[in-house]
Amino acid sequence: MQFGPRPVSECLGALLAHATPPFKKGHRLTEADCALLAAAGHRQIIVAVLEPGDLHEDEAATRLAEALTGPGLRAEAAFTGRVNLFAAEAGLVVLNRAALEELNRRDERLTLATLPPFASVQAGDMVATIKIIPFAVPGALVETALAALPPEALRLAPFQRLRPLLLHTLLPGTKPSLAEKAHSVTAARLAPLGSILPPVRTLPHRQEAVADALRVAVAEGFDPILIMGASAVADRADVIPAGIEQAGGIVHQVGMPVDPGNLLILGEIGTTRVLGLPGCARSPKLNGFDWVLQRFAAGLAVTAADLRAMGIGGLLMEIPSRPQPRRAEPEGRKAPRLGALLLAAGQSRRMGPDSKLLLPFPDNRWWPSAPSMCGRRAVSRRFWVVTGSEGRRFGRRLRPARRGR
Repeated sequence: MQFGPRPVSECLGALLAHATPPFKKGHRLTEADCALLAAAGHRQIIVAVLEPGDLHEDEAATRLAEALTGPGLRAEAAFTGRVNLFAAEAGLVVLNRAALEELNRRDERLTLATLPPFASVQAGDMVATIKIIPFAVPGALVETALAALPPEALRLAPFQRLRPLLLHTLLPGTKPSLAEKAHSVTAARLAPLGSILPPVRTLPHRQEAVADALRVAVAEGFDPILIMGASAVADRADVIPAGIEQAGGIVHQVGMPVDPGNLLILGEIGTTRVLGLPGCARSPKLNGFDWVLQRFAAGLAVTAADLRAMGIGGLLMEIPSRPQPRRAEPEGRKAPRLGALLLAAGQSRRMGPDSKLLLPFPDNRWWPSAPSMCGRRAVSRRFWVVTGSEGRRFGRRLRPARRGR
């Protein structure tokens, strides 16, 4: 492709490099167009002229899109050297990272931008965009790039209906509402994935009880089986992982490098997937459990190696309700000392002979009761009152308090 300024008389069939009224950028000039530009006073213009073997930007983008539109994706028509790829249904973006990075490294004129691997999308969401930078590229360059692309380098893994079950262990004194909250939040997570969660099953927080409940759930065909513990897991020998093993299962991983979500357990009993949920799964906010659950719903295998690979990018948003913050309280830091200051120096002239400071409020005089009211509500540890000319009169009724004028 040749690019640069040319006399208008030599621009027949060339592409306009820049918008030149009344024509847009990239417009292919006809003989009438050149005459119109000359009549408007243009002697030369900047254009792009394709050479033999070149592919127009739209054709090049279309060729790449045909190879990259894997299962579950659809491509729109090329425009200005760009083709956008969209999800045809809900699912996860699956890509061959090495192959796509190689495509971008091959030549600066060929570009591909995608969503991150395993991004969750709905039907109609954009997944990738292909853009050819100049107005044309050599056809041989495109053919070489296509030959290097493996099949299904970019595809969508659609969400499939699961048959999940939630087990929730209880300790003496555990509120039943805790299990119901876990159920409602988990059901809301599963709904966009096309799955329905049956009622939660509760059981004692004991290894034997977990093993028995798992055996029953496996026999009934539930998959995956989700277990929310009344107490967070602390070790491989703890109640939930030990219960999985007692039921004849395997514990592949205890813990994952995603926060929130560190305390997730990955196991299986035969071909049935079992997840021990972290406490943060009771919150609807994004956590490591979401990533694993989405892959399950997309029909993708999740191994211990997959969990360990989630650490890069695995520091997610903070959950304010977490019972233990990430940052420890600085040593020696004490609770703030609060004080209260009451400004009561007004003359209360509009009240007539009665001072509003001594009026009933609601069943006692507000003025003497103000310090005790603040103390009961933990508003302050110290209470100061600023009075006016009648400070002695009012101050005698305030005990204990510091008096001032």
